[in-house]
Amino acid sequence: MRRLPHVNWLRTFEAAARHSSFAAAADELLLTPAAVSQQIKLLEETLEMKLFKRLPKGVELTDIGQAYAQPVRASFHDLKTATDDLFKPKTKTSLRVRASISFGVLVLAPRLHEFRALHPEIDIVLSTIVWSDRMSDATIDVDIRYGAGDWPEQDIRPLGKGQATLVCNPSDAALFYRDPTSLKDADIVPIIGSENDWPLMFQELGLSCAVPHPWMPVDSSLLALESIATGRGVAIVNKMFSKGHIKRGLLTAPFEQTLKTQNGFYFVAQSEPKKQPQISLFYDWLTSIIA
Repeated sequence: MRRLPHVNWLRTFEAAARHSSFAAAADELLLTPAAVSQQIKLLEETLEMKLFKRLPKGVELTDIGQAYAQPVRASFHDLKTATDDLFKPKTKTSLRVRASISFGVLVLAPRLHEFRALHPEIDIVLSTIVWSDRMSDATIDVDIRYGAGDWPEQDIRPLGKGQATLVCNPSDAALFYRDPTSLKDADIVPIIGSENDWPLMFQELGLSCAVPHPWMPVDSSLLALESIATGRGVAIVNKMFSKGHIKRGLLTAPFEQTLKTQNGFYFVAQSEPKKQPQISLFYDWLTSIIA
């Protein structure tokens, strides 16, 4: 395969072809006209073909020179575009994300480094809240919210409903698995707003006994998981939240039975046009990690 000519010769040829002048090309490239003429001569000798007609005033491309100039110019353009796209520093922007405390701590915080690696030009500012039903804070760009999705905002995207399972400390798992009726004496930790999950779970497990009186109601899955991880209690928690504790051996799910969560998580976004590209990138990434 023929070796490519020196890139400096090609750059000089492209400039001279564009200007139809060695002198103008020399001015653009900060060379002397003699240096431009010499590089064109070397290129022609390498290609064994005349690229320019030398005229009394200026130069003119030959037919083969005209044909060669077009792909050379296109190649330099493609190279510049690729270099800019891949290596040009991107303007830093910030995306202010608010989530429930459980979603923020258990889902987002452990994996946000993955989003930053993909999009280093976007700084995520993360805040949490226990309950939220409106985006009253104008400084929030994205609100990850749990509910029925019937809020006044215009840009509401479902993230899907989840599956909840019963979780407990590993030391209690064998007893519950061997004798599910022992749950009637368990220290249950109901999550406020999801208390109705307990009779449904007892029904799924085939238990006819009554659900015991709550040991300690809490207002978030995070509090339920952390309280049980210390050694006491059982809770019904979204599998998306409990999988980290289970993976680390802090908790166990003794039964296969699950419940479909009553509501779902939603991605609620501000309608600020300038932030839409960043919002879309974050939404696409988020849906990929919770799928």
